[in-house]
Amino acid sequence: MVLVSELTEDLIKIIEARHHDPFKILGAHQTGSNTTVTLFLPDTQKAWLEDDLELTRFEGTDLFQWIGASDKLSAQYTVNRITSKGDSTQHYDPYNFLPQISEFDLHLFSEGKHWHAYRILGAHQHQVDGVDGVLFATWAPSAQRVSVIGDFNQWDGRKYPMRVLGNSGVWELFIPGMTSGELYKFEIKSNDGSLHSKMDPYGQQSELRPGTASVIAKTSAHEWKDTDWMSHRERADWLHSPHSVYEVHMGSWKLNEAGGFLSYREMAEQMVPYVKELGFTHIELLPITEHPLDISWGYQTTGYFSPTSRFGSPDDLRYFIDQCHQNNIGVILDWVPGHFPKDAHGLARFDGTALYEHADPRQGEHQDWGTYIFNYGRSEVTNFLLSSAFYWLEEFHIDGLRVDAVASMLYLDYSRESDQWVPNQHGGRENLEVIDFLKHMNSVLHQEHPGCLIAAEESTSYPMVSRPAHMGGLGFSMKWNMGWMHDILEYMQQDAIHRRYHHDSLTFGLLYAFTENFVLPFSHDEVVHGKKSMVNKMPGDEWQKFANLRLLYTLMFTYPGKKLLFMGSEFAQGTEWNCEKALDWYVLDYPLHNGMKTLVSDLNKLYTSTPALYRHEFDPHGFEWLDCNDREQSILSYIRKDDEQYVISVFNFTPVVRESYRIGVPELTSYKLIMNSDSEYYGGSNIANDFSIEAESIPWSDKPYSIVVNLPPLAGIVLQKV
Repeated sequence: MVLVSELTEDLIKIIEARHHDPFKILGAHQTGSNTTVTLFLPDTQKAWLEDDLELTRFEGTDLFQWIGASDKLSAQYTVNRITSKGDSTQHYDPYNFLPQISEFDLHLFSEGKHWHAYRILGAHQHQVDGVDGVLFATWAPSAQRVSVIGDFNQWDGRKYPMRVLGNSGVWELFIPGMTSGELYKFEIKSNDGSLHSKMDPYGQQSELRPGTASVIAKTSAHEWKDTDWMSHRERADWLHSPHSVYEVHMGSWKLNEAGGFLSYREMAEQMVPYVKELGFTHIELLPITEHPLDISWGYQTTGYFSPTSRFGSPDDLRYFIDQCHQNNIGVILDWVPGHFPKDAHGLARFDGTALYEHADPRQGEHQDWGTYIFNYGRSEVTNFLLSSAFYWLEEFHIDGLRVDAVASMLYLDYSRESDQWVPNQHGGRENLEVIDFLKHMNSVLHQEHPGCLIAAEESTSYPMVSRPAHMGGLGFSMKWNMGWMHDILEYMQQDAIHRRYHHDSLTFGLLYAFTENFVLPFSHDEVVHGKKSMVNKMPGDEWQKFANLRLLYTLMFTYPGKKLLFMGSEFAQGTEWNCEKALDWYVLDYPLHNGMKTLVSDLNKLYTSTPALYRHEFDPHGFEWLDCNDREQSILSYIRKDDEQYVISVFNFTPVVRESYRIGVPELTSYKLIMNSDSEYYGGSNIANDFSIEAESIPWSDKPYSIVVNLPPLAGIVLQKV
């Protein structure tokens, strides 16, 4: 037994769990022909190396040491011990392994250029010299000490302190014998001596809430069967292809018979055929990155690499996405790189300092949402976000990202008073670091994953959001058209008799419709917080409400721009969306609701099968007004075209039947009716024209010919030449 008086300062630091470099003391260290092995083994009665090399305890401590001839010890020796409970254990010494993360990886990470940082940071099953275990790594540059804690060591931060790798701020520890499924966290001792128990920022699986630990994820066993989809995606011309999105909150689409969540696999069996029947080309998932609070809808993310455990395992999510792809449905992930919650177990003050966020609250706190804002000027932080984007595209075959709240990222004064923000280096309000990050991210994602779609939810007039970075744009594939959405909903909520005074709201959007690659969104944000459901936004009695909504959807599906509709809106759910309840599926037993669902299905089929409606959605050559000035009768008409093919859309925004209404057309030919939102199949009054209409040699609206139609009330019709 060694006396306490013989303890060095380094050994005392090990005992007190405050040594910044435990590998300097612990493990095997050779001096001449002898080797000294020092171990810190709390809750241990007796310990020895291999089978018979007994360790000596430092009196009154949990430190053990062996000194002997080096040739008596294996290169990777085992530690045998009898615990304080009398149990026997055997394991390899974690402090006898060399660093596992290369200098090159650390260099790329510090430069913000490690696209696959998730492969080196976090917790990964790993093998060293034939020994299996788990390699843990995290970034905490201001920490005094970082330890791995979990059930496997009684959440005791003294037992598995990590090594810091040079001045990279990255801490690492290989723990032999560890396997998947174990709960773990990082215990971080900050420079002020305070302790912080943190989930793994790069963790790839999380404990089911209200638990907040990370889980050592299994190596994926999923065998992808979507080769055809992925190959087609890479070659496809998405700019000129149909794109119709069904936006989904997985926690409230449907519940199981017990009132709980459907699993990812159950959603694969139920949601995929439903969406396929409706004809949508993509499903967009509200954030399924791990989050602590259900009612945040996923927008307060704590696990940027972790699919939420609410619905199953990571491989269960892979199965869902694979099933979507095998049924020709793409999957877009709502992704939140603009802010993160202040929960103590998450990224907030990760190493005791403002690490992922700005220290100055004028830059680092989002006042509206009570969250922290990422410090985009720090390379390791932007690397974290960039690596997250790569992770979802590569490891889960996600087809694209919808980037949340881009406006809040772009502007330093977003939702702030004049004295609550810090100007950029030029005195302006633009966040130059965010702009650089978004340009770089979009460029490399599109370069490395051709065909992936990155859409911005951006509500301001910031220019060239969806133009390539090399042309001066932000590089997004598409941008949500929030202006069109607000204008058209404001118009539709007017009583029909007053719509003539708001006609410009219908037409104004075409002044800027082709300045960006726009998505037309009727999203979750429009059916919550007292805004009413889509059908109950509409004026009039029940019949008129449904007719107005059918009219609105017909306008959206024929208007230039990709389409997005939130779940429940396809069958005109009457109540606002409640994230804690399933959709009101029972309303499909009623004809008007079922008719709305049929209409949406038929509109998707019309859209995806008619090149004139999708080939030039971002190009003014694909659109032509026939008449945008009939405000007195609240009627709108236009042509959508592709080369020599075209369709004519006409909309009557009043409940009055407009008989013998003349419309200019480009050819003296027959036109057939291919869509009528007033059809009895959809719950309409079935006032329509003959199936075929002959053009007359009567010039009208700058066209050499014209046709006469009877326009149904509160309805849109689509015509195509025979």
